[in-house]
Amino acid sequence: MFFKQHRYSNLITPVSYGIDLSIINLFLYALPINFQTPYLIHTYISLCWIVLSTKNEFYGIYRFTKVAYILRLIFTQFVFFFLILYAFIGFFKQPVISRLALGQYFIYVFIAISFIKFLSYLLLMEYRERVKGNLRNVVVIGENKKTNQLVTVFKERSEFGYSFLRQFSPKKENFDLENCFRFIIDNMVDEIYCSISELKNDELTQFINFADNNLKTLKFIPDNKNVFSKKLKFEYYDYIPVLSLRDIPLHNPINSFLKRSFDVLFSLVIILGLLSWLTPILAIFISLESKGPVFFRQRRNGVDNREFYCYKFRSMAPNNDADNFQATKNDMRVTRLGKILRRTSIDELPQFYNVLFGTMSVVGPRPHMVKHTNEYSDKVDKYMVRHFVKPGITGLAQVRGYRGEIEYNADILNRIKFDIFYIENWSLFLDIKIIFQTVLNAIKGEAKAY
Repeated sequence: MFFKQHRYSNLITPVSYGIDLSIINLFLYALPINFQTPYLIHTYISLCWIVLSTKNEFYGIYRFTKVAYILRLIFTQFVFFFLILYAFIGFFKQPVISRLALGQYFIYVFIAISFIKFLSYLLLMEYRERVKGNLRNVVVIGENKKTNQLVTVFKERSEFGYSFLRQFSPKKENFDLENCFRFIIDNMVDEIYCSISELKNDELTQFINFADNNLKTLKFIPDNKNVFSKKLKFEYYDYIPVLSLRDIPLHNPINSFLKRSFDVLFSLVIILGLLSWLTPILAIFISLESKGPVFFRQRRNGVDNREFYCYKFRSMAPNNDADNFQATKNDMRVTRLGKILRRTSIDELPQFYNVLFGTMSVVGPRPHMVKHTNEYSDKVDKYMVRHFVKPGITGLAQVRGYRGEIEYNADILNRIKFDIFYIENWSLFLDIKIIFQTVLNAIKGEAKAY
């Protein structure tokens, strides 16, 4: 959810974490609890709070979330926090801790965090309603009782932050899919809500393909039509049920924050521990072998199809075809040192600066040249889905053998298949697994590493 315009601020979740962790740690000194090992209790309650929050999705509050759901989150979070808090006494053998003071501490923390959580929730709603910020442009496809109810919610519940633009009725004679698509693109629509009962199967397919290829969020207002072949995300807007076709884990603020934190830490380790001394050495050898810059930069497409400069160690002699043609086997443009750099993937290391600056991630779909993105977006179905997340230095498709030159149609089709699987099934464990596999492949050598 971080990367699209009109979406939630990427500061909300980390700031909320910071405030809550500060409260649970600072309040320890407000009462005579008599803890003997400050570092131990601070580490214990902080880690437990983070694990509980992740498991309970304590910070997963959205614009359509009801107050009752927030109350349930708070109740669940603090029931387990209470048990964990008192377990500290027996687990770490702390007999001198005051049980009464610990109970008072729990009550104070409960009141403070609950108050801040509701206050931030109300302030965000007021911000959307009065300031008209953090809005999403939406259209509704269909005209029936359920769609009309949803339109009413969009119009009357302005605190949800939806800007309703238009309602299309497939029942009308002048209904045309191309007009819908043109309106959606021209008006920068963020989300499309479709009534399944009013669309034919081939029209639904066209909407799905259009949304995937143009980076639009597509959601369905459900009925009894059996057109789904995958698990869908079920949500309530007020009392109107809505289904999401594709649930992307990295659009969850907590997951996005975890991935970004991992990216920053990992890139700093590589930059400070490896590139700080390797870059001057390689700069000398690259300059001695051929004239030209040490670094090669190329415009590529990233998240939301935004262009950015991707950096590498230069492995070719300077030429005018770098932005038009991929490296091929026995490519005459590649220098002798460049062959070693490409075979070991060392030429990719400067992309950790891209990761640190936020244009790339350590793991994700590999970014393509702008020329190839324009070419494949028209030829390969669902190609643009890979731009829902940041591109990566390595990815699932790469460790499965689909890296480098695209010789056959199957190469790009399989690459997209693995990229979409990664996007829909992301986890931090999967990222770590891909990183280890990338290192092993670099050591063993890969057939297409040229």
